Amino acid sequence: MNTLIFRFTALAGIAALVAGCASDGGLQAQAKLHDANQLKAGATLAHADVSPVVWPARDWWHRYGDAQLDQLVDEALATSPTMRMADARVRQAAAIVGLSESALSPQVGADAHLDRFAFPKVGDTPDPLAGTWQWHSQATLNFGYELDFWGKNRSAVDAAMSHQKAAEVETEAARLVLTVGMTQTYLKLSQLYAQRDLGVQILTQRQRVLELTRQRVAARIDAQADLKQAELAVPNAKADIAVADEAIALVRTQLAALMGAGPDRGIGIARPQLQAVRPAAVPSTLPSELLARRPDVVAQRWRVESLRKDIDVAKAEFYPSINLNGLLGLQAFGLGNFLQGSSRLVDAGAGLSLPIFDGGRLRNNLARHDADYDLAVEAYNQTLVEALRDVASQLVSMAWLAKRQALQAEAQAAAQQAYDLSVQRYRAGVGNYLQVLATQTQVLALQRTQIELDTRAYDLDMQLARALGGGYQTPQNLSTSGQQAITLR
Repeated sequence: MNTLIFRFTALAGIAALVAGCASDGGLQAQAKLHDANQLKAGATLAHADVSPVVWPARDWWHRYGDAQLDQLVDEALATSPTMRMADARVRQAAAIVGLSESALSPQVGADAHLDRFAFPKVGDTPDPLAGTWQWHSQATLNFGYELDFWGKNRSAVDAAMSHQKAAEVETEAARLVLTVGMTQTYLKLSQLYAQRDLGVQILTQRQRVLELTRQRVAARIDAQADLKQAELAVPNAKADIAVADEAIALVRTQLAALMGAGPDRGIGIARPQLQAVRPAAVPSTLPSELLARRPDVVAQRWRVESLRKDIDVAKAEFYPSINLNGLLGLQAFGLGNFLQGSSRLVDAGAGLSLPIFDGGRLRNNLARHDADYDLAVEAYNQTLVEALRDVASQLVSMAWLAKRQALQAEAQAAAQQAYDLSVQRYRAGVGNYLQVLATQTQVLALQRTQIELDTRAYDLDMQLARALGGGYQTPQNLSTSGQQAITLR
């Protein structure tokens, strides 16, 4: 046995030299991973509220103090088809890892068959078998094992495991997308209720103005045309309320769909009770820790690792493949001889396959894997750049929102004063209906803007939590061959 192993080891060495005929031609990947700390963001983040411990919590939506929102999000995470699909992808990736690992183990199988056939009277068949019917029976236990000298199978396992890690992180990414979608839709529901409240307030005001106009017409201060305008304003206000009610019903069905439920689930969703929150601060460890906090960045990094191992598999295919094989069993003509010791069948050996001339198949296969790796690296780099831009965008919008809110408060106070004065003048018989209508339109527009700004404040807070990874943190470490290690803590 030792002699056999020695001979095949020597043969493998010779075969490795001959394998130069199928050369990879020095092909290698070209892309390089970005270092997050080289992406300058200091000036953009200079005026942000910075803290070392403000990464979002994994249940970041609890910041809004709405028990119903907490319940709806938990239900969505438990029942949404999106999360079940993500879980299925993880199980699928785990099965692929198992398939790859099977190549590292010996393969043992059993085979048995029983045949009956007639030997020709003339030909090569000797007597006494010539011209007779015979049973041929065989039962064997088969053994096979590939010697992974060049690490091809091990690299395939590593590639599959990295793909599984990417699938696991993508589950976190799906979780973040779902929780953001639920919260954003819930914010929309809150905004619609506020708009409906405004519509009810406007209806009350217009009904009062209508009653006042009737009094003025009766006193012959205003004309019938003014009365018709005031009457028209009331059904218009009621129509706006109806539009808000329709939108509320539609958003409720949207929330139900996000939870993977039917539209009836949305009927029981009550009015949101969101609590005001202090704007979130920015972590002082940006941008480096964003590598480990954004699930999309981490998942793309695992894809890079998987494709890097695929390159190792493609390179190993240039070298010979050596397999050990054997079988042990029984073989006989005639059923009566099958269980006799003389029917014993034993076979053991080794096989070697070597690429010499393949028309460029292996080289082009390696070139394809190099290109796949380069694409994944550049996708990772782009994802990292977009992640930093995403955080910066939320902070820029927050800064401008604060200025808009200050200006909005001034404009709204002035518009309200103008409206109150116009109503007083109208009630005193000095002003006219058009003045009341004009100032009321200004107040209405500003009140609607205020509702949008209030919703925008919640939305930006939520978007910042999403941009910072939504509370995700990976415990894994990754490094790239030939480059400085990147720690994902």
